Amino acid sequence: MSCREENNEDVRKPFLHTGSWYRMGSRQSSMMGSSQVIRDSSISVLACVLIVALGPIQFGFTCGYSSPTQIAIIKDLKLTVSEFSLFGSLSNVGAMVGAISSGQIAEYIGRKGSLMIAAVPNIIGWLAISFAKDPSFLYMGRLLEGFGVGIISYVVPVYIAEIAPQNLRGGLGSVNQLSVTIGIMLAYLLGLFVNWRVLAVLGTLPCLALIPGLFFIPESPRWLAKMGLTEDFETSLQVLRGFDADITNEVNEIKRSIASSTNRRTAMRFADLKHRRYWLPLMVGIVLLILQQLGGINGVIFYSSNIFLSAGISSSNAATFGVGAIQVVATAVATWLVDKTGRRLLLIVSSAGMAVSLLVVAVSFYLKGYVSEDSTLYGILGILSVVGVVFMIISFSLGMGPIPWLIMSEILPIKIKGLAGSTATLANWLFSWVITVTAPLLMAWSSGGTFTIYMVMCAFTVAFVAIWVPETKGRTLEEIQSSLR
Repeated sequence: MSCREENNEDVRKPFLHTGSWYRMGSRQSSMMGSSQVIRDSSISVLACVLIVALGPIQFGFTCGYSSPTQIAIIKDLKLTVSEFSLFGSLSNVGAMVGAISSGQIAEYIGRKGSLMIAAVPNIIGWLAISFAKDPSFLYMGRLLEGFGVGIISYVVPVYIAEIAPQNLRGGLGSVNQLSVTIGIMLAYLLGLFVNWRVLAVLGTLPCLALIPGLFFIPESPRWLAKMGLTEDFETSLQVLRGFDADITNEVNEIKRSIASSTNRRTAMRFADLKHRRYWLPLMVGIVLLILQQLGGINGVIFYSSNIFLSAGISSSNAATFGVGAIQVVATAVATWLVDKTGRRLLLIVSSAGMAVSLLVVAVSFYLKGYVSEDSTLYGILGILSVVGVVFMIISFSLGMGPIPWLIMSEILPIKIKGLAGSTATLANWLFSWVITVTAPLLMAWSSGGTFTIYMVMCAFTVAFVAIWVPETKGRTLEEIQSSLR
């Protein structure tokens, strides 16, 4: 008996249905002999990943927007530093609201429908910022952006993990963070040439391109299987693997995994968390995403221009763009490495590299307090602090940037994926907000002390990864779930 027949009364329809051309293609593949691009499984999956990656580009653009626009917005709208700090942090507040709802939205209407819902408030939010005449429109726009980004930050890595073949899942999953860094770099670059209102209008472009793109990609086959849509599930998987590919083994493995899990209509209870298969992945996912933020990366990215100014770099916006470009390159390297070296090794190297880099920055800022501003040593310490910040961002991009999201999407069991994914994403955005709000205050208190705090958290991350984080390289999602039992 099929999953559809067993759960006929509770079958949900995806918000954005898999297009009829997929059905035609899978049944009449001989008619598409010239379309080798669609037949090639990796190209087909890559096309889907590139479309949904527009969402993380929007994510990154939101993160990077406040750095090149700070001085101009404060001047044009006569804001205080604290008012602009509130503006910068409100995207995190909106993202927390989006994160709370992201798991349930993705479970009810599918991954594609969730991204459609996320795109609309992002577009409205950017337009509100562009036309703002007072702080209220700025705040409203930032909250709307954040809400959409909160959904995107959960749904995109989950969708990519659920469609990717096991041998490509690490690299394709890392495209999520690569796209975030591209978005940040674009915000830095365009901020050098256009004013803040035009930059806000340009911020709508990724989501304006994402919306039509969603109609041309299949829904997650694992979500379709969980919902009992057996025919759609097999069709979606077929187009992802190629119309000539034999998907029998993968179909059977997914069906066995769905069948062995508790009935999908049974609510998750707190008592269930006593089982290792639930509490371990939930704990690892939440703690990793919290530690990603406690290393201070958002404090550095959101206020990088000010950091460079305090270090004595006059062209701080150009330096910030340079850092954004370096971050893109480093994340691209991580995308290539993650399926070769494994997740754990990259996480350990990344967090250790961040700790060392932050130690260099902290010592540089401490010593600058005891050196004359006119001395040669003062300038050398300024350069050394910038080098430390750059290497901190490179280290972050090699592991702590892409991999926590990847691991979260890989290890959460089907039964708790919606609730647990929302919780982990909410924790990430909550601590992102804390870091964003406190970074300028901590920097005003003590730059050296601020980076010392971040360094200690990175050192703790090394120990946590070594003890608790499982290696997921080379395993199917179903094999990972089985190993956690």
